[in-house]
Amino acid sequence: MHGKHRRLRTYGTIAAFVLLGGAVGLPSAAATVDPAPIGANQFFNGQVNGASASAVIRVVCPVPATVGETGHPIAGQTVDVVPGASSTSAVVGYTGSAGTHVNVEFGTASANAPVTLSSYAVQAAIPTTLNLPCSGTGKVAFVPSPTSTTAQTATVAVTYADIAAS
Repeated sequence: MHGKHRRLRTYGTIAAFVLLGGAVGLPSAAATVDPAPIGANQFFNGQVNGASASAVIRVVCPVPATVGETGHPIAGQTVDVVPGASSTSAVVGYTGSAGTHVNVEFGTASANAPVTLSSYAVQAAIPTTLNLPCSGTGKVAFVPSPTSTTAQTATVAVTYADIAAS
């Protein structure tokens, strides 16, 4: 009989934990964005390392780094896009009438090849082969492709941080 009561107590505790999960700070399913293909006529926000504003890209640079010097981003950093709300703000993008993916551009297109995203909420690695500033600020552009007259590029303001300087 004791074993049966112990099992009931255990199952009751588990059930209470599951039911109260949202109340104790566990993530809810409603906050999750499932991966979905990027399509035409959709608003989106770009994210760098999970941030859509004031993001930091950590860079490895020679010691001591001089003004204007470039280095490579450290591994483990990401970019992605998430569905956004309708806006005319420059930070919100719009795929336009033809967009099926988003190219993420770091600086001039000729210097660094873009990272291509074809689904929402799927993180892609920032290539460690990129040449990025060792310090300062910039913008990462999230460019709908193929483009159209209605497409709008999203931007994320970033700060470049040399890990050797910290």
